[in-house]
Amino acid sequence: MLYAGFMSETLPPLPTPQEPSDKPRLLEVGFAPDEPCLRADAARNRARLLEAATRLIAEHGVAGVTMEAVATAAGVGKGTVFRRFGDRTGLLTALLDHSARTLQADFLAGPPPLGPGAPPVDRLRALGVAVLYRFAEQLDLLLAAQSEPTRRHSHPTGRALHMHTTMLLRQILPDADCELLAQTLMAYLDPALIHHLTRQCDMPLERLEAGWNDLVTRVTGADPQR
Repeated sequence: MLYAGFMSETLPPLPTPQEPSDKPRLLEVGFAPDEPCLRADAARNRARLLEAATRLIAEHGVAGVTMEAVATAAGVGKGTVFRRFGDRTGLLTALLDHSARTLQADFLAGPPPLGPGAPPVDRLRALGVAVLYRFAEQLDLLLAAQSEPTRRHSHPTGRALHMHTTMLLRQILPDADCELLAQTLMAYLDPALIHHLTRQCDMPLERLEAGWNDLVTRVTGADPQR
């Protein structure tokens, strides 16, 4: 399973952003590693609960992750789980934070073309491909975590992707309404759409990847990718 074991490791701090200082700063997701001592206990308890949820996913799939099941697996009261995550959607969203932080580290300071150093059009293409394959791998968990649609755009993960896409578009199309255009591009990478196209329409991910690159080319007016 993709998720087995990752919650037991301490997450590394994000690399120092290499983007120009006048660009929007991206949002961190997950727990910062340098919380005060009072928060360290809370972080350990949080990790313990997420480890229990990860085991349940490995054994029973996402459907097996309920607040009561996580509490039982972690050996705590159900109220503790609710206080830590609010509800099941909050718990499932927390399970995605590790992967989200890894992706953010890649586009903030990783190697090009996803990271700094490549032309913005190439970075935009690479971002969509990275998100597409990551979302396809985590599709069941993403869909379960998006049961309340109003959270999708307000969660730090979605906001970070939107802000980064907006920044790249401003470098390519400075006269465009890049905030709205970024939302249009991100809609192509919506997990529900990926689920529909790959599982209900039997489209291979390679076709979705080619479609993303074609969309970026048409929206930006860049030369087609070779």
